[in-house]
Amino acid sequence: MNFDLTEEQTMVRDTFARFLDENSTSARVRKAMETHGFDAELWAGLAELGALAIRVPEEAGGMGLGLFDAVVVMEEAGRTLASGPLAEALVAARLLGQLGGAEELLESAIGGESLVTIAFHDIADRPKQWIAGGTHARAVVARRGDDVVLVTIPEGTAQAEETLATTPIAEIELGSLESQVLGSGDAALATFAAGLDEWKLLMAAALSGLGRQALQLGAAYACERKAFGQLIGTFQGVSHPLADRLCEVDGGKLMVWRTLREIADGHEDAAGNVSLVLWHCATAAAAAVSQALQTFGGYGLTTEYDIHLYNLRANAWALVRGDVQDLLAEAGRRFYGNETAHLPEVGELPIEFDIGEEARAVGAEVDAFFETQITDEERSQFHYSWEGWVPSVHKKLSDANLLFLGNPQMGGRALGPYAKKYARECFNKHGYANPGAGVTEMVGYMMVHYGTDELKAQVLDRIKRGECITSLGYSEPSCGSDVFAAQTRATQVEDGSWRINGTKMWTSGANLSEYVLMLTRTNPDVPKHKGLTMFIVPLKAQGVEVQPIYTFQDERTNVTFYDNVEVPDTWRLGPVDGGTKVMAAALELEHGGGFSKTIEETLDACEEVLEDAGRLSDPSVQQRLARIRAHIITAEMLEFRSMWASVEKKPNLAYGPMAKMYSSEVFLVDAREMLQLTAPASLSKREGPLQLINQSYRHAHGTRIYGGTSEVHRSMIAERGLGMPRTRG
Repeated sequence: MNFDLTEEQTMVRDTFARFLDENSTSARVRKAMETHGFDAELWAGLAELGALAIRVPEEAGGMGLGLFDAVVVMEEAGRTLASGPLAEALVAARLLGQLGGAEELLESAIGGESLVTIAFHDIADRPKQWIAGGTHARAVVARRGDDVVLVTIPEGTAQAEETLATTPIAEIELGSLESQVLGSGDAALATFAAGLDEWKLLMAAALSGLGRQALQLGAAYACERKAFGQLIGTFQGVSHPLADRLCEVDGGKLMVWRTLREIADGHEDAAGNVSLVLWHCATAAAAAVSQALQTFGGYGLTTEYDIHLYNLRANAWALVRGDVQDLLAEAGRRFYGNETAHLPEVGELPIEFDIGEEARAVGAEVDAFFETQITDEERSQFHYSWEGWVPSVHKKLSDANLLFLGNPQMGGRALGPYAKKYARECFNKHGYANPGAGVTEMVGYMMVHYGTDELKAQVLDRIKRGECITSLGYSEPSCGSDVFAAQTRATQVEDGSWRINGTKMWTSGANLSEYVLMLTRTNPDVPKHKGLTMFIVPLKAQGVEVQPIYTFQDERTNVTFYDNVEVPDTWRLGPVDGGTKVMAAALELEHGGGFSKTIEETLDACEEVLEDAGRLSDPSVQQRLARIRAHIITAEMLEFRSMWASVEKKPNLAYGPMAKMYSSEVFLVDAREMLQLTAPASLSKREGPLQLINQSYRHAHGTRIYGGTSEVHRSMIAERGLGMPRTRG
């Protein structure tokens, strides 16, 4: 897996970033509005750097670079609001180079002297249409029936007029203008169609760059503007919506990259995802600029602040082709209606999201285990919750060395994160989610690093052998996610042991576990985060009471009471009053998981039900399913980036919280959507796809709470991802 650019691509990005920072300033963007949104000087500079020749084949006089290189440039163009139809010009120049017959014009176009653009609709059907860059264009590459033509635009033809964002668009009557046939027949039409799909990817990249910069502007303003005596960035009502939009915008950028990879690999979903990615990026950018503008309050409405430029261009750029919802419909047809597409060649591509041979090997081993080692009786006890833990299966997994796949310190394997993630997905595929084993591995990890030799001998060795599982004792009835507010007391007595008194809430698996990782307060006279200590507490000890709490998710959790429960000092993890540091490692293990695979499995079930009902041909159904697909891709790419950043030791920019928060939020949205799509049958818990759809809707509500609530993660995203001040004490 790789999210890094090559050295050459990094150089290309940095070169254009520097140029655009100097030559596409807000002052220059505003000045370009005087000439209807086209900056001739900027255009010439871009041409001099080779921007307009990037995608032109070398044999036609261009640079012959890959589509990813152009995407990198477009991200920077979007970030700086480059004034001119760059995406359209890149596609037009490539088409001229591929089709031939207009060599002199091509040379002039890539040299920046002539602006050549494209028409999005067949001029045989729509002779008069809006053209990006039409006010300054010398020629337009278009489809006309079975031909691809070059339409010459005489000077003075296009009438400039006031537009939403003062961009150089114009409505032109192309059908009556002089034209030259560049190519005819299937091959020429396929080349042109591929160019239009390339434009979608280029524009999506530009919108992702635009959207992220708008969020940065909003975040920066929130770090300097005060209200009620505080920086407004400390208000969750300001920071949390920005965090939501950041996940969507970053996810869009990663969707572009993912789609390029799919095209290169010949993936069957590539065509649908080309349409889907522009829909997503256009929608995400529009939401991002609106939220960023809202951060400025009334000042955001004034022309003095740059945010309005981003707000207007986010819509103007995306809508030049037409209603972005048409893209969602197109994606639905490509996924479910057998609509074919001609995709561009992407060229050299350094990014890849392959899970690797190690993952495939362990996945095959997990599949074989569940197919050959599990009895029907054991399988009948499977459930996605803690109640699906089967002791005999747990022991078999331990004996097969499939229990602790990424933790050799616990006697398991030294699998990498990608292989471990895939193995977990294989577990889920067979219906054995096994949260008990996941928590037990986390607790065992803490014992390896902070436990005494006695604790390791008495408890850790049993965990390694698969003889028991453990729970987590963080939350309390009055503090929820604010674990630092824990009041369960641990008091040391004369013989050095400890007595624990208090109540823990949401102690899932306490009825099945033998031990709990307990956060206690050992010093009430210091700041709340400093007086905490961690212990391993036996749940079978005298003074422990476990009471069930049942949820509408078909899960059981527990409230646990501790009345003078005695624990030896050797069962303490880390120093007295040093629990915050110990717990931090455990919490970091919790953050970063995602639910993309769960949503995907539920989508498969939904598609099965809809196909049986004969509803997959319904365009409205196709669009709703396509929207869910966009969420799945975004969630998975955020998860992949989080894993990759951890493996490669990249800076912590809240990638883990972004993955968890986004995927859990869309899980609920999508689960509700699929419940509605398949109603009323989905109201049944009938075994099979209906049961999964029903269960997913109930399950999704909890994913926004456990493992850190979405609100906690939003705060982390705002702080680490956008540089905003802390929003919690």
